[in-house]
Amino acid sequence: MPTDPEEIATEFVLPDTDPLLFYGANDRNLKIIEKYFKVSLLGRGNVIKLVGSGADVQQVEELLRELVLIINRNKNLSRTDLLTLIQIIKGESDQVGLTVTRPETDQNSVVLYTAAGNVKPNTAGQQQYCQAVEENDIVFCIGPAGTGKTYLAVAMAVAYLNKKRVNKIILARPAVEAGENLGYLPGDYREKINPYLAPLYDALENIVAMPVLRKQIDQGIIEVIPLAYMRGRTLNNAFVLLDEGQNCTFMQMKMFLTRLGVNSKCIVNGDITQIDLPKTKEAGLLGIQKILQGISGIKFVYLDSADVVRHKLVKDIINAYAKEGSRDTEE
Repeated sequence: MPTDPEEIATEFVLPDTDPLLFYGANDRNLKIIEKYFKVSLLGRGNVIKLVGSGADVQQVEELLRELVLIINRNKNLSRTDLLTLIQIIKGESDQVGLTVTRPETDQNSVVLYTAAGNVKPNTAGQQQYCQAVEENDIVFCIGPAGTGKTYLAVAMAVAYLNKKRVNKIILARPAVEAGENLGYLPGDYREKINPYLAPLYDALENIVAMPVLRKQIDQGIIEVIPLAYMRGRTLNNAFVLLDEGQNCTFMQMKMFLTRLGVNSKCIVNGDITQIDLPKTKEAGLLGIQKILQGISGIKFVYLDSADVVRHKLVKDIINAYAKEGSRDTEE
């Protein structure tokens, strides 16, 4: 029983989970948890006794529930999985030490530490992109495919959430067909719209542990939505990303930008060489720099083929298309 009046004691029951996998050899996993939280843990069979400060006990109970999901899914619990969840629940990545190599000279450039390694800008353009987000409330990042616009934006959003600099993440995309008709896809509206949002889910799944991601989506902490769902909202304490911004109309872009509330960050990504809007619609990303010129807190960043981080041929393809485009213009 606790002796400190601020301490509480409770029990956590492992439901249909192998205690040996959960505890680890010589209770290794329990000892790791005790290192990062002000709690003492005693495991006997499928019951874990927790004693510690109220706030830490609540966090550890949340951690234990997530660990159960991982073990039941993977039939295993690695040290990396455990440290990743501790990082996310504490929201203090620097305390957990997830990165194997963390050179002193690189610390300022790292966007997010994850179990798979660190996420950081790999080119001068990407470095400028990350710095612009830190220094401005609204950032437009314009560049070709493969330059890391979406992945870096999602990583920055997760970093802000983990550090409690925002309370939620909202990722949006316009549902615009690229030569295909949405109406001909099978399923209901949600099933039809999901393929348009898949790149955002892909980025999240590479960055956030799946059990945590599932929970944050269920709780509305992370939203992945079509652009149309933004209308009428005011987004306070949020990190907001509009991906594929070149496929927004002029009025949609205005609608999106005016959703921003107190203590929020906003990124608009786009590739103006890949506009899928009908020719009768004016693309909101074209001419936006002229409209917003001179407004403090808004920054435009331009990436090019030098910033491509996909397959080496992607850079060559982009340059080839750019060359063809200039020839068309001359003709």
